[in-house]
Amino acid sequence: MLTAETMLTSELRVILRCVACQRELHDQSEQGYACTSCGRSYPLARNVIRFVDVQNYADSFGYQWQRYSRTQLDTAQHHVSETNFRNWTGFSPEELQGKLVLDVGCGMGRYAEVATRWGAHVVGVDLSGAAEVAARNLKQREFAALQADVFELPFAPESFDYIYSIGVLHHTPDCEKAVKLLPAFLKPGGSIAVWLYSAYNKWYRFSDIYRKLTCRMSGRTLHGFLRVAVPSLYWLDRGLRSVPAVGGPLAGAVHHIFPVSRHKDSEMRILDTFDWYSPRYQSKHTYEQVFRWFESCGLVDLRVNGIPIAVRGRKPIVVSRTVDVQNSGI
Repeated sequence: MLTAETMLTSELRVILRCVACQRELHDQSEQGYACTSCGRSYPLARNVIRFVDVQNYADSFGYQWQRYSRTQLDTAQHHVSETNFRNWTGFSPEELQGKLVLDVGCGMGRYAEVATRWGAHVVGVDLSGAAEVAARNLKQREFAALQADVFELPFAPESFDYIYSIGVLHHTPDCEKAVKLLPAFLKPGGSIAVWLYSAYNKWYRFSDIYRKLTCRMSGRTLHGFLRVAVPSLYWLDRGLRSVPAVGGPLAGAVHHIFPVSRHKDSEMRILDTFDWYSPRYQSKHTYEQVFRWFESCGLVDLRVNGIPIAVRGRKPIVVSRTVDVQNSGI
């Protein structure tokens, strides 16, 4: 099995590029990487290669995944992440076995854990400090963690066999631009899958209003508030639904005005609700939009996966005209 270190010195070393000038990087071992052209350096700190400054718009996610570092990882009894990964990407273990895969917005490594368990070599990028958590969680896997910006990814074109991003790109300043940048890093014949928040159901309207305030709170302050508010609203919802006739509609109204997660697990309820209210950016999308974006990038075999909005596409293999003529016998 490859370790993160051997992967960095083999597969990853070949595809890394300077985000400033797009030239190749020189491996400086434990120090990180340096550009062979402009000399810019990218340090390796706590098993993560740093391509961005520490402070950025994704800070809240760094706090979130430091606090809930292993909450969403699968166990021997529960395989929620694997089920979601299958449903939202359409990828299978047979497809990913031995392939080089890019996880865009890896967080604490929830889905990279699934992909590496299936035999994939995964490069996980995250804008926040969550990349450190992923590096710790997957230190025994074929995984390398990078702290990088999706708008300035440090890779050579056509580097990856598969790319996925689950629940992340709608938290960037420009989701469409982020989605459209990714296919350039796919090898011909490779596949990409994204899962985004849906614009079809408008239940989130009030949460968007509140988020104008909550996204300005520190992660610690918001989390402390939700530790009280989420259980209170959850049990109020349960109590109202137990009242015949009027309870159900009233509970629905409360949930619409004060949206919180209804997850059956108490820790997951707080985590999911924090995820709704902490981001600075949070856009919603339709299948029509994502299909247009994929098609504009030349992707083919577009498929709808799982619950909205999950779309998969493939980068076509371009056969040169010369090869076609030779094969035709002309």
